[in-house]
Amino acid sequence: MPDWHAISQQVQATSGTILATDSARPVGGGCINAAYVLTGSQDGNPQNFFIKTNRADNLSMFEAEAEGLHALRSSHSLRVPAPVCSGIAGGNAYLVLEHIALKGTGDDTQQGNRLAAMHQTRHPQFGWHRHNTIGSTPQLNRWTDSWVTFWSEQRLGAQLELAGQNGAKHSLLRRGDRLQAALPAFFDDYQPAPSLLHGDLWSGNAAFDEQGQPVIFDPAVYFGDRETDLAMTELFGGFSAAFYAAYNATWPLDAGYATRKTLYNLYHILNHFNLFGGGYESQAQGMIDRLLSECH
Repeated sequence: MPDWHAISQQVQATSGTILATDSARPVGGGCINAAYVLTGSQDGNPQNFFIKTNRADNLSMFEAEAEGLHALRSSHSLRVPAPVCSGIAGGNAYLVLEHIALKGTGDDTQQGNRLAAMHQTRHPQFGWHRHNTIGSTPQLNRWTDSWVTFWSEQRLGAQLELAGQNGAKHSLLRRGDRLQAALPAFFDDYQPAPSLLHGDLWSGNAAFDEQGQPVIFDPAVYFGDRETDLAMTELFGGFSAAFYAAYNATWPLDAGYATRKTLYNLYHILNHFNLFGGGYESQAQGMIDRLLSECH
């Protein structure tokens, strides 16, 4: 059980808000962390905080998430919860965030426009200043000049190596090696620029606040091809036609995106195999086969 007294002291020292330590209310926080809402008050006004907890050895995961949230906030595009503090209390790592009351519907056009604006935050190289996680899997972010090299080594290569350790079939691994070798063919007429990415932009990590303004959270931030964020919005559904129309009106996608989105979503399907096993292996193999067929 988290040490709510120690956490509340840190929140008070950081934000000035006094928390009621008996107010912790468990909420759905995904399959990786435990999540709670704590109620406090500042200058007589109620204020809530969203708190994630995990094992103490996962503190670096929370620290990287907080840095990613700061990076997204600095783009002044979509609304992003502000990190408050993180640390270890009672043998648990924790991350305290601004609590934003969410709802599932809002201004889809603004969501598309603002994501395109966020992607216009650039960097000279692909990667990020630190590694982070995709789910609970380590995500490598070494600075790299070549996008093909970055995606081959730090995305596909890393997941394929982990898949081998997790018992993936040799046929999948062999096809994965072939796909890595064939990657340049997908970029003959397309040279992506390093854009600020959410990195894990499925519908469960995007919503709207009570005013209908778009919000994103739970990132796996790095600088990469903006198409990777768009691809993941399609992986599990949940984004509207108005969202895609607005994004394309602000910054049209290249025609080759229709093929490359499978390449980019393969990373996430391999990661799901590595996290959960099951049918994700056959799904990944089917995606690799489709991509290899595009190379001929």
